[in-house]
Amino acid sequence: MLIPAEKWGEAEDLLEEDNKVFEFWCERIAEDRVVIKILVDADKSQTIIDKLNDEFGTYDSFRLLLFKVEASLPVEEEEKKEKEEEGKETRGVSREELYTEVKDQREVNRVYVLLTILAAVVASIGVLRNDVAVIVGAMVIAPMLGPNVGLSLATTLADFDLAKLAAKTALVGIVLSFIVSIALGIVLPVDPTTTEIAARTDISLLHVVLALSAGSAGTLAYTKGLSSAVIGVMVALALVPAIAASGLLIGSQEFIEGFNALVLFFVNLICINLAGVLTFVVQGFEPSTWGEADKARRLTKRALILWITLLAVLIAGIIYTQYF
Repeated sequence: MLIPAEKWGEAEDLLEEDNKVFEFWCERIAEDRVVIKILVDADKSQTIIDKLNDEFGTYDSFRLLLFKVEASLPVEEEEKKEKEEEGKETRGVSREELYTEVKDQREVNRVYVLLTILAAVVASIGVLRNDVAVIVGAMVIAPMLGPNVGLSLATTLADFDLAKLAAKTALVGIVLSFIVSIALGIVLPVDPTTTEIAARTDISLLHVVLALSAGSAGTLAYTKGLSSAVIGVMVALALVPAIAASGLLIGSQEFIEGFNALVLFFVNLICINLAGVLTFVVQGFEPSTWGEADKARRLTKRALILWITLLAVLIAGIIYTQYF
């Protein structure tokens, strides 16, 4: 943390009083500025970040930089046991770290467009060839996790700018994938009875469970600071093959089956975003100020009602087609 030199005493008192701070050091880097290095547990960093920002955020020279500690020696076994016994903190990264990571992945650029097109092509070929390995390969390159997590985070933080950008990025990916798969369906022979295609046209409640699990796992990977690469594959697995199968079938004029696959896609999309919002709420992510937090809670409630209503309508349609 960078602050004015005359504020060092206030910062020292604040940090000494906070039992979440392991250790801190101060170094004067200029006549009027000091840098303070603060070591805290990542699970407990959010309250300290908010407190420091509230106290010193109005000063022009204030900067708070967050770094992840990869390892520490010596290993303190007693301290580790105490931390495990406390076990009440549910988050692994701060709100600011999560926001930055999601923000980096929600922009539409050439790399995103290219990866989306390539993923759609590979997924379409995998579906046509009935090749699971090729389909999974498409999921590895599909950039679907970031925009959906970004939309869920924007809902819980009431961040309309992030919501618009995340929604735009997700929409571009969906439309591109759909257009590419339709084009391939026009020029390539499509057999609706192929196992991988038929699996996307026969919708069941298990697809709802799968999509909810994928959305929750993807969001949890972000909040706990875990690698999102493998979880991103799971999220993409719920989205890209469905949209690819729908486009292929519509392109080959198999409109009824194509519509069924499109319904599956929207079921998955709704479930992933619903699970994402719920996971953020359970993890306790909300704006730092009371006014913004109150607005975010109202927006989150409305979003949950919308997602649940849409999902309920689709589930009712699934049940009706299966049993009536």
